[in-house]
Amino acid sequence: MSARNTTLRYGNVAMAFHWVIALLVIANICVGLYMGDLPRSDPMKFTIFQIHKSIGLSVLVLSILRVLWRFVNPIPPLPAAMNPALKFGAHAAHFLLYFLIVAIPLTGYIMVSASPLGNGTSYFGLFDWPNLPLFTGMTREQLHPIHETWEDIHVYLAWSAIVLIPIHVGAALYHYFMRRDTVLQRMVPGAKVEPSA
Repeated sequence: MSARNTTLRYGNVAMAFHWVIALLVIANICVGLYMGDLPRSDPMKFTIFQIHKSIGLSVLVLSILRVLWRFVNPIPPLPAAMNPALKFGAHAAHFLLYFLIVAIPLTGYIMVSASPLGNGTSYFGLFDWPNLPLFTGMTREQLHPIHETWEDIHVYLAWSAIVLIPIHVGAALYHYFMRRDTVLQRMVPGAKVEPSA
C-alpha cells in the first residue's frame, strides 16, 4: 500500500494519522471527563492532569502534521453517485473535525500556559514541556480571568467533539451498511477497495 493517497483510498500516512489521533482524542476525552469529577484531595489528580496534558500535546503536534500532510496530499474523492447534500455534510463534518483536533489541544495549551498556578507539563515524565511565553510576567490576578476564558472555550470545544465523533462514526457505518459503498474501507488498513462502476 502506498504512503500517499490515491483516487481510491487513503495512504498509509493518512491512515496512521487518522487512527492514532482518533484513539488519543477518545482516550483524552475519557480522561478529561474522569478528572473533572476528582476532588482536590485525590492524590492522583496531579498525575492524571499531567497525563491529560501530555496526550493533548501529542494530539496537537500530530494534528498539525496531519493538516500539513492533507494540504500536500489530496484526499480520495467521494463517490460520484453520492447526493450533493450528503457530500456537503461530509465535507463540513471533516472540516469541523480537523478544526477541533487542532483547536481543542491548542486551547488547552493556552489555558495551561495562563494558569495562575504556574504548573508546567511533564510530558509523560520524560521532559518538561514549556508553557507558551505569552503570559510571562503577569500576576495571578491578571492571569485568572484569561485562564477561565480559555478553560471555557476548551470545554465547549471538547463537548462539540463529544457530539461530532459519534456522528462521524455513525456516518461511516451508514456508508458501509446502508449505502454499501467504499467510503469506510478507504480508511481501513488492508481493506479491499474496488473502483466504483
